[in-house]
Amino acid sequence: MKVKEILAQFEVLGDERMRAQNKKRGAGDNQFGVKMGDIRNIAKKIKTNHELALELWDTGNVEARFLATLIIDPKKLSNDEIARIVSSEKFTHIADWFYSYVIKEYADKETLRQKWMHTADVMQARAGWSLTTGCVTRTPELVDIPALLDRIENEMPTAAPEVQWTMNSTLAQIGINHPEYRERALSIGEKLGIYRDYPTSKGCTSPFAPIWINEMVRRQK
Repeated sequence: MKVKEILAQFEVLGDERMRAQNKKRGAGDNQFGVKMGDIRNIAKKIKTNHELALELWDTGNVEARFLATLIIDPKKLSNDEIARIVSSEKFTHIADWFYSYVIKEYADKETLRQKWMHTADVMQARAGWSLTTGCVTRTPELVDIPALLDRIENEMPTAAPEVQWTMNSTLAQIGINHPEYRERALSIGEKLGIYRDYPTSKGCTSPFAPIWINEMVRRQK
């Protein structure tokens, strides 16, 4: 299957409501408004196709990039290629897919994490904090939690919105998974007040760190 054929399929499958929803979430105009289920169905037919994935990514099209994350082979990517891809996508929904399907599965992700935790590139920093959230949860021996809390307290108020989101996740996961640092995590969340008034749908947990932490701890009991 060729890129032109796939884009033609996307055009047929496009939905104006989905397009509007993507726009509301931060997507640009290079999109058709294809539903996630339809993109996944196409990915199932293609399976893994690394070269096609790179071609799709380079179109800049929203649906093409979603599809690329599903059919790319992380083992064939270099650190520099991943960094280039991460920097090139500002729509956080795609960035999150690339993180979940590619970066989390990448063998040398710790090297990337350490580099991205000290970069001025917004999207790489965002991914770096996502990787750090994973370390806090699963491999805390790789991180200095007190130092992370210092950085969050000092840097999160002025961080780019894209970075604030994943930095806040790190703060919440420290509070949830590490009782010895819970009070400080709660204190930082209250002090900064970031996402305090974030609109939250019924049945969902607020991203405001103190609410998030306390709710997850309550569920663990």
